Amino acid sequence: MHMVDGTVRSHYRTYAEWLEGKPADFMQQKQREANALYTRLGITFAVYGDESGTERSIPFDIIPRIIRPAAWKIISEGACQRVRALNAFLKDVYHDQEIIKAGIIPAAQVTGNPAYRPEMKGIRVPGDVYVHIAGIDIVKTDDGQFYVLEDNLRTPSGVSYMLENRKMMMRLFPDLFGRIPVAPIDHYTDVLLENLRAMAPEHAGQPTVVMMTPGSYNSAYFEHAFLAQQMGIELVEGQDLFVANDVVYMRTTAGPQRVDVIYRRIDDDYLDPLAFRPDSALGVPGIFSAYRAGNVTLANAIGTGVADDKSTYLYVPQMIEFYLNEKPIISNVPTYRLGNPDDLAYTLAHLPELVVKEVQGSGGYGMLVGPTSTKEQITEFRKRIEQNPGNYIAQPTLALSTCPTFSDSDILPRHVDLRPYVLSGRGVTLVPGGLTRVALREGSLVVNSSQGGGTKDTWVLEDLPC
Repeated sequence: MHMVDGTVRSHYRTYAEWLEGKPADFMQQKQREANALYTRLGITFAVYGDESGTERSIPFDIIPRIIRPAAWKIISEGACQRVRALNAFLKDVYHDQEIIKAGIIPAAQVTGNPAYRPEMKGIRVPGDVYVHIAGIDIVKTDDGQFYVLEDNLRTPSGVSYMLENRKMMMRLFPDLFGRIPVAPIDHYTDVLLENLRAMAPEHAGQPTVVMMTPGSYNSAYFEHAFLAQQMGIELVEGQDLFVANDVVYMRTTAGPQRVDVIYRRIDDDYLDPLAFRPDSALGVPGIFSAYRAGNVTLANAIGTGVADDKSTYLYVPQMIEFYLNEKPIISNVPTYRLGNPDDLAYTLAHLPELVVKEVQGSGGYGMLVGPTSTKEQITEFRKRIEQNPGNYIAQPTLALSTCPTFSDSDILPRHVDLRPYVLSGRGVTLVPGGLTRVALREGSLVVNSSQGGGTKDTWVLEDLPC
């Protein structure tokens, strides 16, 4: 909110003036109201591995993150550019594999990747769109540079919190939205539904779209139900669908209804017991056959994981240049591949300074943040790396920017990242906002809710207030 000399930044000026007139007990009361409302509304998440099985109310901070129009232009254009390149990469690796033939990415990185699905080779998908919904994690450093931290292309989550955070802020502080020109985001689900319908198979005149969930025990079930309700579509589980003659149907009280588009929140492995894991009770027998026949669209497509693997991440700048003939708008974080002997030697010698991640990891699990880890944790992680170095990447610890955050009765700086949600259909777009995740613990760089992080509303200004 403030520059080094204590001056309020121009895009925070109106908010800072408003905040200055509010006593601490006013903000404390608003924070209590937010916490109570989130619990009452059931805005929760579950943590895998938590034996109690209890759901938690996601921590929400009442001070918004405000983004200047010029900064948003870089974020939005950079995220959309990245998704266009990743969609082109997925089409290529499941068809002609030109990027491999050109020697830009090794064949083993693609075909040897556990997330690569050879079953998808040669399958045409509507509009050549493999990634309909992408979450691109972006960080800003203290020197003002943006970096992409990772790409989430399989079943990216968190957009419900983005939307609910905005509703919460409008409920708690309605007067602020009359003072500050905040760009709206409530049309997200309309754009999403329009894109999903646009990518329906050609036979579908008025396509039927459904949301497919693993069920109420999934950590993101609140989001599945929320998005289905907001789009006005049915929320279904695998048992609600069946396949006949390579066509997917939904069981209804009025009889079978054909389904054209499935926004699925189930991992590839569990989608079809006939094609993938035979022990899956979550999927639909025969759904892959219907997909291969072009009778149903799956969003996101099967096999997108090969593009969001953390070792594939290293090649995205080259993908942008190869497929789009453009320079990357937002850079990658410098990254060491531990399957490379030189990178491995450097990383093992500098573990206390680096962040190390599993290439298939997510949610803040399977990672080491060297500067905040104990000697015992570093020693243990060193053993894991040495056992399977190719399973890890390493990155320098960035000096992440901070955002004002309400803590008890004080306002303190906490590290943040941003996940804008990029939608692909007839075009590639995103609403002006995203999920700001905040590390609530002092000094922490881990923003995931499962690791003690929280969220806050993201305000993109339509123009700078005078």
